[in-house]
Amino acid sequence: MKKNLLYLSILSFLLISSAALSLSKNNFISIKNPFKTEKNFAPLPVLNSTSSFSLISAQGALVIDLNSQVTLYEKEPDKKLFPASTTKIITALVAMDYYPEGYILKVDKVKIDGQKMGLIKGEQIKVSDLLNGLLVYSANDAAEVLAENFPGGREMFVTAMNLKAKELSLENSHFTNPSGLDENGHYSTAKDLVRVAEVAMKNPRFAEIVGTKEIVAKSVDGKNLHKLVNINALLGNVEGVLGVKTGWTENARENLVTYLERDNHKIMIALLGSQDRFGETKEIIDWIFRNYQWREVKLPFYSP
Repeated sequence: MKKNLLYLSILSFLLISSAALSLSKNNFISIKNPFKTEKNFAPLPVLNSTSSFSLISAQGALVIDLNSQVTLYEKEPDKKLFPASTTKIITALVAMDYYPEGYILKVDKVKIDGQKMGLIKGEQIKVSDLLNGLLVYSANDAAEVLAENFPGGREMFVTAMNLKAKELSLENSHFTNPSGLDENGHYSTAKDLVRVAEVAMKNPRFAEIVGTKEIVAKSVDGKNLHKLVNINALLGNVEGVLGVKTGWTENARENLVTYLERDNHKIMIALLGSQDRFGETKEIIDWIFRNYQWREVKLPFYSP
């Protein structure tokens, strides 16, 4: 009985604490009155009428101009696909909701498949260092340590991930693990990943971590050092790219969620199931800035 009450209290806490991050479903990917400006003017992206874009290998893709919420490019944006380590965006949001960054966790299980930062059993490490491992180096062991130390353990952490997905109106996403390994019932879409990444990038700490090229995480006693190099090949190499998250498994193929700021424009890109995530994302970025013009458009009177 006490255990059930604990679970219920944790769920209640999660629902309340994460509500502040949730976005209204009606404000997403819509150009119906999305602007709240005194002059009632807003730049809208307009595509060159003669422009065409070659097909990409990605099985699902979505590109959004965040200022206007206008779709710049899409390909099967609602198709349910393996998200791989792009899962870690929502893993990070749940962890950041619950843990103070200075909180110290103990490493227990270390036999974990996939990408690892090299955590050692018995090691004590701050949540801030685990978040760096999770988002910079895409470390599965960091994801599992964050989940295992959660009240109620890994199972309750995954439950919290799905509660967060529901609160953010991720209509076609469901998670069964915190690291993104392929499992039945673990899926997301390009549209949902654009949405959750947009929310995540509004958190200054999250944005700082995913924009980090290289950092060293260490155990509390300083004996264990973990060099973390960002896997995102576009970061620092393509103008305006500030994050967000890579993902790869054999079944998922190559995934990438990208946030870009250039010429006062803010753009979010999600590719799932690509054969060349970095090349195709760069191709999309180049195509957008060659073929779109942002024009000031007079909007109908808007009253919030």
